[in-house]
Amino acid sequence: MRALQVCSLLFTASAVLLFSGCENHKPAEASDTPAPQYRVLDTVVAHMQPVHDQLTLAARLQANPTTVVHIYPPISGRVLALKVLPGQEVAKGQVVGMLQSTDLQQARSDYEKARIEAARADLQLNRAKDLLQHEVMAQKDYDDLAAVDQAAHAELARTLQTLRILGYKETDTSDLVAIRSPIAGVVLDVNTASGELQRSLDNATSIATIANISDVWVLADLYPRDVQAVRRGQPVEVRVSGYPDATFHGVVDNISDAVDPQTLTLKVRVVLPNARHRLKPQMYATVAVTNKNRNAIVVPATAVIRDGVSTYVYIQTGENKYVRRDVLVGEAHDATVEITGGLNEGDRVISTGAELLRGSGSE
Repeated sequence: MRALQVCSLLFTASAVLLFSGCENHKPAEASDTPAPQYRVLDTVVAHMQPVHDQLTLAARLQANPTTVVHIYPPISGRVLALKVLPGQEVAKGQVVGMLQSTDLQQARSDYEKARIEAARADLQLNRAKDLLQHEVMAQKDYDDLAAVDQAAHAELARTLQTLRILGYKETDTSDLVAIRSPIAGVVLDVNTASGELQRSLDNATSIATIANISDVWVLADLYPRDVQAVRRGQPVEVRVSGYPDATFHGVVDNISDAVDPQTLTLKVRVVLPNARHRLKPQMYATVAVTNKNRNAIVVPATAVIRDGVSTYVYIQTGENKYVRRDVLVGEAHDATVEITGGLNEGDRVISTGAELLRGSGSE
């Protein structure tokens, strides 16, 4: 009997537990909390702000013409050796080539003749002094001999100077002429080769062109209509082809006073330091001239919609209310656009997501 009561109690407890488990596994009711909303439209308030007008000029780099030297042969002859190549740096006085010339022998012969004539004229003048002192020679004859002596020494000085211009002393005997660079710089080009004949200085072709490019000129083309936007001493930014990530800062050094008849532009000169010779003559560049002289309404470029017929933006007029507004655009900057008509200061403009409103009935 006692065992029967225990079994009955166990059955009752199991039933209670089973019923309780069923109550705890009822399906969850749907929540009334709304799904999260993602913001797709951003707005900005249109207002007047300072505008930087930027004028971009096409330009090209050039060596300072006052530091460019064309090396010509000082005498006719044959080029025996050329010791430089384009792009090579040379020091002042460095030999750039050797020239073999028969004209050098002629110059040395002229010097020897002049030296002999000057010595003979000195001897005759000394004899004439004795004769003049003893009143054996007339003063007029003595003056004639003195003039001859002066002319002989003048000729001697000329022939000696010719030898020294060629880089020779009166005691040298070689027929080779060393051609030296008169300045330190970089070889821009070479116009001859070993074995070529070079004519005299009157009809010569330059052997090489050497320039000092420690500073370079940036010459920009300025159209006359923009002349009021540029002035001497104005800061500019220069960007050079080949260095797209580099910006060089300088100032306007000069504006030409005459219009180039070929390009119909004025030349704007900017001088840039070039200690490492990164900037090469004839590289292309642009010169950006910035002026901060007016205010304008500016909006993000993403706010402006162009459909080929009109240009417009969307204005927020209330909660989830938008209206289309046709506008006139002006200068475009990095990520913004000037609005010259159609907007008022304080208008709230859709800056991001404006394309989503097209065809939505927001008019």
